[in-house]
This record gives sequence, C-alpha cells and structure tokens, in this order.
Amino acid sequence: MKKYGIIGCGMMGNEHIANINLLDGARVHSVYDPVDELARIAAAKAGGAVIQPSIKAMVSDPALNAVVIVSPNFRHVENLLEIARHRALPILCEKPLYTTPHQLDVLNAFSEAYDAPVWVAMEYRYMPPVAKLIERCAEVTGGVKMLSIREHRFPFLPKIGDWNRFSENTGGTLVEKCCHFFDLMRLIIGAEPIRVSASAGQVVNHLEEVYGGRKSDIWDSGYLIFDFENGVRAMLELCMFADGTKWNEEISAVGPKGKIECRLPGPHRFWPGGMESVPHAQISYAPRSPKNPVTEDVVIDEALLLAGDHHGSTFFQHQKFLDVVRGIGKVEVSLEDGRRAVQMGLAAQEAALRHCVIEL
Repeated sequence: MKKYGIIGCGMMGNEHIANINLLDGARVHSVYDPVDELARIAAAKAGGAVIQPSIKAMVSDPALNAVVIVSPNFRHVENLLEIARHRALPILCEKPLYTTPHQLDVLNAFSEAYDAPVWVAMEYRYMPPVAKLIERCAEVTGGVKMLSIREHRFPFLPKIGDWNRFSENTGGTLVEKCCHFFDLMRLIIGAEPIRVSASAGQVVNHLEEVYGGRKSDIWDSGYLIFDFENGVRAMLELCMFADGTKWNEEISAVGPKGKIECRLPGPHRFWPGGMESVPHAQISYAPRSPKNPVTEDVVIDEALLLAGDHHGSTFFQHQKFLDVVRGIGKVEVSLEDGRRAVQMGLAAQEAALRHCVIEL
C-alpha cells in the first residue's frame, strides 16, 4: 500500500483525496494545510489521515511514499523546493507549474537536481473523450492542420483568502485556466508553438469585486491563435460567463482526411437536475470521403463523476502516477511539459496586453 501526502486541502485537494480513495493500492497517509479547518476536513475525508504541522514534518515521515501538491498556484515552486530540502519523493504537482518568469531559473535548477520523478497534473489529457480524440486524431484527420479548443464555462469559484482573484497569485487567467489547453495543443499537434496573437481581458465577471481595498484584475474571456513550427494553427476561445451552455469544452481537429471532435458538459454539481440531467460527453468522427459523420456518447462511470469535476480524469491520472510511485511506470507529463504550457500562457497574456504578435 503506497502512502501519499497531500499539500493543500482546498477544493482540488479534496478531489485528489476522493480519487486516491478509489485506487487499489494507495491511500492518503497525511495532509498539510495552514488553514487548520481545511486540514481537518481533508483528513476525515481520507479516512483519518495524519494532520502534519509542516511540509518538512510530512516528507520526513519515513512511511510516506509520494506527495501531491495542491496548494495555491503561487506556492507550487516554493513547495517543490521545500520538499527537495528534506527528501526526494515522487511528486504529482498541480498546474500551473509556476506563475511568473522570475521563477523559471529556480525551477530549472530544481529540475536538474531533484532525484525523483515529478508529474505535472494536466488532468485534461485523461478525460475519456479527450483521450479518445488524442488516440484517434492522426488516423481520422490524416494529420492535424487546424486545431480549435473552445471552453464556455462558469466563472472562477471562490477560494480561501480570495487568492484566485489576482493575477499576481494565479499567473493570470491564460496561465491558471488555460495551461491545460496549451498542453493539449502541444500533445495533439506534436510540435512547438512559434508565435501567438491574442485578444483577451475582463469584460463581465469580477468588474465590481474588491478584496482588501484592491480590485480584482482577473480576466474572464479571450481569443488566442498560435502558429506551430510544423505549420499547424491552433485557436483557443475562452468565455467564463457562459454558465448556461450545454458543453463546457469542445475540441475540434481537422486534417486532409477528415475531422474529429469531442464535447464535454460542465460538472454535475452545477446542473439543476443533478446527475440525471447531465448529458453524456460525446465524440464525433467526420471523414471527408465518403461523407459519413458519426457521433457517439462517451459514458463515464458515475463513481468517477461523483469524485470530482473533471470527468474521471483525476482518477485515470492517479492510476498512472501510482505506477510511477511503484517504479513500474513512466512520467507522462514532465516538468518540461508544465514549463512550456506556462510559457505559452504568459506569452499569450503579453500579446493581449500589448496588442501585438509575440514570437516564442
């Protein structure tokens, strides 16, 4: 039985605990959060985990086999460094990997020196409809030439201390929210971006929100276009005031042979009719010749849907990470993947702020 430590016991920390609880061969052994109430709730959810007073105390426990970092974005790098000071353990670190350019040198030094596997938690890769799209993309399209990702969703949720209302804490919306999509772009296209143009900003949400005398500066919408080194173009459309829509995410890849698409509804807890009112996710195949578009439902186990907001992907990710902890699997989302996704977000934000094209 592999024993995990959880750093950060907020909403996403509890999702990780719920999914680790479903694993065969792992359990949450200890939790740490500076907010005592959150730590106590998480420890109970884990079935009586040890509440540790510090990260040092957690990783110094010889019983521990792995650590999951689920703290606020701006804490990720310092948490990685704190773990490294005391012990090298396998780490699953939530996205975004870092939030500001000045952290990059520190992160690179950590990457070179740390003597244990680190997996960056890009859950969207493991959503079943997205995984199907990734698996069949080359076959259906004949090689992707255009990739479009659209996320129409609910606004940012409240977080402890309102930390996610300020770009200095999150890295900015195009880093915090969208690094998942940049990771998918690189994975599906199989190449690196070379330039980005963007139009984005704060237009509906958070306009009147003030915290501690400071006005929220977090963006809620935008259009982004990336050119990749192999000639492929990719676009992201983000809208975070589209609560009433049927599909939260829609991904479309097109090539000379055809088109493949997937569509995912929002989390079950936001549907007024409960679980029974949530539509199944879908995947569609549309060959050019002979023309015969087909759409299939992607049915996800209800227990996985109830364990979080990410269509079972947190569980599937943890299955693969557990193999890494056991020494029989390989890291699929590396520190380099996490770094590049953040760089794409930072560049897109600069392009939107400066109203220009940014070369990467």
